[in-house]
Amino acid sequence: MFFLTNGNGCINILSYPELKPVQSINAHPSNCICIKFDPTGKYFATGSADALVSLWDVDELVCVRCFSRLDWPVRTLSFSHDGKMLASASEDHFIDIAEVETGDKLWEVQCESPTFTVAWHPKRPLLAFACDDKDGKYDSSREAGTVKLFGLPNDS
Repeated sequence: MFFLTNGNGCINILSYPELKPVQSINAHPSNCICIKFDPTGKYFATGSADALVSLWDVDELVCVRCFSRLDWPVRTLSFSHDGKMLASASEDHFIDIAEVETGDKLWEVQCESPTFTVAWHPKRPLLAFACDDKDGKYDSSREAGTVKLFGLPNDS
């Protein structure tokens, strides 16, 4: 299957490789901007212009939880390597890191500008993120923002 989001708030599911429509799910009342699958294959998450992140059960195709701590459209999502944490970011000046199974906030990573992308390390609890700080206190003549790291304590 091939999953994609659209401007009508839907998740379109297509067969692969034929790309024939299989199902369409009404996920949000506004544009779905991003979609990400967790590495365990249990969930996928969508981020929307309504500032919500919705967590979906892959097998049942039902929304099991919503995260509503952001105020701006959700630009980017990333699951941790073990699928236990979900990072989401927007034009808010923080990144929300939630526990997937409970929805509880684990961390709020402060940023000085909007965040365009977040990505967890494939084996460690280390989060990379890129911010649009080219007009900030750094070199304003640059054409790009800055990539930063946030390291989480090891649970073992």
